[in-house]
Amino acid sequence: MKQEIVKHIKGRLLEIEKEHDVQIIYAIESGSRAWGFESVDSDYDVRFIYIHKKDWYLNVFPKRDVIEYPIIDDFDYSGWDIKKALFLLNKSNPVLFEWLRSPIIYMKSEPHYKTIKKVSDEYFSPISSTFHYLHMAIGNFREYLKKDKVRIKKYFYVLRPILACMWIEKFNESPPMEFENLLGLIKNDESIYSCIIELLSRKRSGKELGLEKRIDPLNLFIEKKLEYFQSITSEYEKQKKPKKEHLDSIFRDLLNM
Repeated sequence: MKQEIVKHIKGRLLEIEKEHDVQIIYAIESGSRAWGFESVDSDYDVRFIYIHKKDWYLNVFPKRDVIEYPIIDDFDYSGWDIKKALFLLNKSNPVLFEWLRSPIIYMKSEPHYKTIKKVSDEYFSPISSTFHYLHMAIGNFREYLKKDKVRIKKYFYVLRPILACMWIEKFNESPPMEFENLLGLIKNDESIYSCIIELLSRKRSGKELGLEKRIDPLNLFIEKKLEYFQSITSEYEKQKKPKKEHLDSIFRDLLNM
């Protein structure tokens, strides 16, 4: 990523801190640029976790716990308050796990990050994450890839969650964000692997992956994987999470850093 872009994003994050009187403890790139299959005109999806001063949390009625801005000039900024992030961590929210593994980091308070990352490992749920990615893959497959002519770039939005399911099954951990790291899982399937690599090369080069003839071998691969993961999810055992008081303690520790 170009240094002037990174500088621009970091500058905007500092402005957001002042506008909302918060400390951004972690800010990353999400979406296609972090996944590694961005186009030349892809948006910058900047996501962050922030903390208010202690007194902000001492109130009777709940306050807004997200910061969001409309997309301007391909830059999309939004973030979660730390209390919301920990609440979602308790639900084993896969989006938060992805943020914590983003390869593109704009801001990071090391003590805060280490604490959140460590506790996140205790709350990872293979079944919740698999259901999340499986639901995403099924929805995108049905909507975009079932016709004779399909939007070719949508293959990535089905293949990535399927590969994420495969990663979870193999390693019992949250999958990496980078698409190419996930692709290593199917290197032995040479025809499918080569087909995906060719699509990836086309997308990165800036060529428009618009409406084209459906790629039947890829569709068959997808259908088999969807059927497989739908069949095994019922066998997953529910994970026992730590007591809720554990996150209360973590929350207090983060506020005191």
